[in-house]
Amino acid sequence: MVSVNEMAMDIVEDMLDFEEELRIESKKLENGATVIDCGVNVPGGYEAGLMYTQICMGGLAEVSIVTDTINDIPFAFITEYTDHPAVACLGSQKAGWAVSVGKYFAMGSGPARALALKPKKTYDQIEYQDDSEYAVIALEASKLPNEEVMDFIAKECEVEPENVYAVVAPTASIVGSVQISGRIVETAIYKMAEIGYDPKLIISGTGRCPIAPILENDLKAMGSTNDSMMYYGSVFLTVEKYDEILKNVPSNTSKDYGKPFYEIFKAAEYDFYKIDPNLFAPAQIAVNDKSTGKTYVHGKLNAEVLLKSYQIEI
Repeated sequence: MVSVNEMAMDIVEDMLDFEEELRIESKKLENGATVIDCGVNVPGGYEAGLMYTQICMGGLAEVSIVTDTINDIPFAFITEYTDHPAVACLGSQKAGWAVSVGKYFAMGSGPARALALKPKKTYDQIEYQDDSEYAVIALEASKLPNEEVMDFIAKECEVEPENVYAVVAPTASIVGSVQISGRIVETAIYKMAEIGYDPKLIISGTGRCPIAPILENDLKAMGSTNDSMMYYGSVFLTVEKYDEILKNVPSNTSKDYGKPFYEIFKAAEYDFYKIDPNLFAPAQIAVNDKSTGKTYVHGKLNAEVLLKSYQIEI
């Protein structure tokens, strides 16, 4: 079985070879663990964002950036495809590990989850578990982890600390914007699994999503990056068999749909649990049923809300 950690390590090694070109910076901690700063104290960039995204997906996806327009305004868009959607998206990319050690907190995603089985029910569902001496984790945080954090990750993954590698980027950074928009296929597959569709029936997936401009702080950036997916992200999937429940995947099926996420979050008193979870989904999906040849389209793109979220001035 393919190892998402081993695949991701190839990309990590390339990052370490081209730090200056990528505008990133690595540091080996006293316990031997390696932390790669992709936007906390360095600028980072689009190329680093693409590599970060590929690491998150366990090396099982191809990603690129193109320029396109929304209402005649140019924006960067990420495009991606994977032929291993369940493993790449749920088994690796999903932000399913809340790393909390002392005063440090970060949402953890990437291949290391498949060693620590965070959360275990996901790996039972997709019937996957990795076996690797290396653990590669992606941390969405505005601070870099210390030895204590990396020791914790090593222990949970049952590897030596010197074999743990963390790529780190805050939400309000170029890499942060890129990697969140790079979750567009994952948001579709996650929603499908949540409403009862077997992710193992998904053969291949492609996605396209605008990359949010960097806003003034992580909270605002969290809103705009979510809006990129919820209001303008699109996904095409090939599946073994279509199911009517998939019409409930797009974000416009949520009762909270229709406003920028920051406004929704503020109205919910900054409590995620007060927000309808159905909102966290792509704007539009097209599902090709291999068994019948038919393709079903659900959802819609919404430029008006997205441009408001992006704080566009014309």
